[in-house]
Amino acid sequence: MNIFGVGLPEIAVIAGLALVIFGPKRLPELGRTIGKTLKGLQSASTEFEREIKNAMTDEESSNEDIVDKEN
Repeated sequence: MNIFGVGLPEIAVIAGLALVIFGPKRLPELGRTIGKTLKGLQSASTEFEREIKNAMTDEESSNEDIVDKEN
């Protein structure tokens, strides 16, 4: 298992340190917050990608219209 170049032993050490630093009561809350943040970033990235594709499609269609008018 290799996530972002970090293997299972490193993930275990990070989880252990988080447990020691934040404590068992705040750790689930922290996990939820990180999860919501990552989901928000993912949806923003998807929306940005969709907008770029739409802009490229619009530009291609306008270029085709210009070529058709010239002929």
